[in-house]
Amino acid sequence: MYRPLLDELNLTYPQYLVLLVLWDHQESSIKELSQVLSLDSGTLTPMLKRMEASGLLKRSRSMDDERIVTVRITEKGLELRDRAHCIPTSLVESSGLSLQQIDTLNDTIRTLMSSVENHR
Repeated sequence: MYRPLLDELNLTYPQYLVLLVLWDHQESSIKELSQVLSLDSGTLTPMLKRMEASGLLKRSRSMDDERIVTVRITEKGLELRDRAHCIPTSLVESSGLSLQQIDTLNDTIRTLMSSVENHR
């Protein structure tokens, strides 16, 4: 369901998730992104490099600790927010579910993910 909407923005679903975080917080460390999105740094790093090459974000090392890489959204990345604002509404409408059903489903998925993570 996401693909046609994201194709118009030249984004993959994981890139869209990164942008959702950055649209809310403007910047984040790779470690924080990894935790929020449940993606390992081996997956995130190449994707973030591609996003930086396309001008959507900027990566930089912390002055205090060079091991920490911070990701900051660029103006070009912020401009995509205006074009992507209709995606959640479009998905809800095409799902055939009510917002309450979607909330219940999301709660169930979060519970499942937490249970799986706790049993690793």
